[in-house]
Parts: sequence; C-alpha cells; structure tokens
Amino acid sequence: MPITPATATHTSSNGTADAILLELVDEDGVTIGTAEKLAAHQPPGRLHRAFSVFLFDERGRLLLQQRALGKYHSPGVWSNTCCGHPYPGEAPFAAAARRTFEELGASPSLLAEAGTVRYNHPDPDSGLVEQEYNHLFVGLVQSALRPDAEEVGDTAFVTPAELAERHAKGTFSSWFMTVLDAARPAVRELTGPSAGW
Repeated sequence: MPITPATATHTSSNGTADAILLELVDEDGVTIGTAEKLAAHQPPGRLHRAFSVFLFDERGRLLLQQRALGKYHSPGVWSNTCCGHPYPGEAPFAAAARRTFEELGASPSLLAEAGTVRYNHPDPDSGLVEQEYNHLFVGLVQSALRPDAEEVGDTAFVTPAELAERHAKGTFSSWFMTVLDAARPAVRELTGPSAGW
C-alpha cells in the first residue's frame, strides 16, 4: 500500500496523531478555510471540497468500488470508482488521480473533468453528513487493479442494467446517484451511445 498523508500514521511533537484537514468552501467553491475531516462530517456538516471519479473499461462498463468494512463512514456500501477529498491547496484533478492509484492500484487513463455538483446527504447509518462541493472526473481504467484492502472491500465492472439491478437492492452510498447523474453528460461523451449511459 502506498504511504501517503492519508494512510500514514503521523505523530505531532506532543504525541498526538496529526489531523487530516479538508478544505472548506463557500457555495461558489471558493476556499474559506479548513476543518478536521471527521468534524466536517458531523451534523449539520460543513461544506467542503470533494471529488468523485468514474472509470470505465473498454466495453463501457463502470468500475464500482465497495467501501471496506473498516471505514468509519459508509462502510461496506458500493459507490463510484473512487471518491475523497483533496488536501488543502491540492488541485482536485491531482487528488483524484492520486487517490485512485492509492485505493485501486491503477492509474486512470484519459482522466477528464466532468463538472461539479453540490449536495447535502445525511447518512442515517453513521449519523454523519456529506455536505460537499464535489468535483467530478471521468476516465478509463486500462491496467489490472490491485486494491488496498483497508480502503476497498470489492470491485465490479457493471453495465447500466446491472447497475440498476444492484442499486434497487439499496446497497449504495447516499451520494452515489447524485454524483453519477451529474457526471452523465461526460460519461456519455466518453463511453459513446452504445454503452447506454
């Protein structure tokens, strides 16, 4: 597993673990400060910058990720290929490429911006709130996956019909359909009409 500020254990001079900070933003996506990751997700939630990645194979199937059971937020549910938060000052594009490799062991190809979406999704299971200004990205995955078991429980490539069948079972993250619907124009441009997205 690659060691990064998100996965390494850091100890400050007073012996406590360093906090992971998120970038707080206003309604226009302009940075207004930072907050500790867990605190930003506690009710009512603080609006912060995030990203969501949608990668597809050569057949136009979407790569889904099942979040590892050990994650504090939305464990065990299925979601898009990769999602997360840039570090303060980190470009969302760079964060999306970095985290995709860290979580799945594969670098995205032809990664392209697909717009932004702002949402507020409480998670009834954890009590946490996703209050996010989310940067969307689409691309291809053209190499073998090597998922980090601490982040990823499972992966699956799905067609639109297979996704609809899975989603009907209600095993997806609270934000999944919001980010997918917002990314659909770019998804269709990337995958072409025959893929059915």
